[in-house]
Amino acid sequence: MTSSDRTGTDRTSTPRSRRERPAKPALSRSAIVTAAVRVLRAEGLGKVTMRRLAAELDTGPASLYVYVRNTDELHAAVLDALLDEVDLGPARDTAGDWRERLTRLLASYRDMLFRHPSLARSALTVHPSGEHYLDLVEAVLVLLREGGVPDARAAWGVDLLLQYATATAAEHAGDSGTDTMDATFTAIAEASPARHPEIVRLADVLVAGAPGRLDWGITTLIAGIEAAPEPPV
Repeated sequence: MTSSDRTGTDRTSTPRSRRERPAKPALSRSAIVTAAVRVLRAEGLGKVTMRRLAAELDTGPASLYVYVRNTDELHAAVLDALLDEVDLGPARDTAGDWRERLTRLLASYRDMLFRHPSLARSALTVHPSGEHYLDLVEAVLVLLREGGVPDARAAWGVDLLLQYATATAAEHAGDSGTDTMDATFTAIAEASPARHPEIVRLADVLVAGAPGRLDWGITTLIAGIEAAPEPPV
């Protein structure tokens, strides 16, 4: 039998509200990153802050720093999680020219960033280090080796290829990117023939070719890596 006070109340029972409250899921780095991706998709990268995630996970901001050192590391982890969307199939598919498959692989990475414009600009400065990032680097190296690119050129070439794809996505990310490009196109169209004769002569070509020029840039870099001198390593 349980003990009771003089009013007959069971003093060992748990208050109803406390008993019925669901237990919070265990906090972990994986849970934090999952919540961050959820906030990114719904509200954009600007809302992916420690304070916002603490509210999302029903905890205090200080608790998150046990698993993630700062916002930059958090954004890098979010980028790595989204790299799972990149199609690495071209590195496993041996059919077709390796250059074309490498172009498709890098285009898939670029297109993932296009789908998350607020992340695209951040990707220029954050440094992912998770498994999905390593999978992407590995896939690029596999294709460069298939093409017979020497090791040092391949190792340094990965950086150039990923930087170009990232910068391309960042340049075209969001409404502000579109506004900036429109201003550039207007400046080119209104350039002075006396001061900028070459710009005027090539005005139509300078702004033409999207989206094909994006893939052209990748294929040009690949050709350059093939023909480049050996790095001084």
